Amino acid sequence: MPVRLHIFGAPGAGTTTLGRNLAQLWDIPHLDTDDFHWFTDDPLPYRRRRNPEHRRQLLAAVLDGHEHWVLSGALCGWGDPFIPRFDAVIWLWLPTPIRLERIRNREAARYGSARIDPGGDLHQVYQSFLRWAADYDDASGRIRSRAAEEAWLEGLPCPVTRMCYAPHISDRKNSY
Repeated sequence: MPVRLHIFGAPGAGTTTLGRNLAQLWDIPHLDTDDFHWFTDDPLPYRRRRNPEHRRQLLAAVLDGHEHWVLSGALCGWGDPFIPRFDAVIWLWLPTPIRLERIRNREAARYGSARIDPGGDLHQVYQSFLRWAADYDDASGRIRSRAAEEAWLEGLPCPVTRMCYAPHISDRKNSY
């Protein structure tokens, strides 16, 4: 069993859920890169990013404190120094319409419709996030795109599992 597992992939594909569930099953810590990337104690979340060095320092301190862990969320680029710590990596992908529906449901449950609907204090951030998540498969030149993440996977020295669900896509290259 991998004891230092990194799970990431398309926004809304379920990386945090899978990471949390595996960590609970194995009774080991679950960490999420969002908790290191963002200042998560802000009343309006996902507006202030930590600088990359600060993220690395915080994550290193937590990883150093545990022999076993599951880390969910992307860290391509800023977290590359942690690659040697991975025993295995799982990359998740779902078709965009399914991912966007999952994101909408998650954000409504997390913050309430009043905050993410027009006029809500999180509406603009929410709309920007949906546009960004929708662009994941087609974006080029971004560190958080399908192409960039698949290229990053190719350079990893540990075992990699790609998990994709594409029931209605005839283009078989999208299903693994």
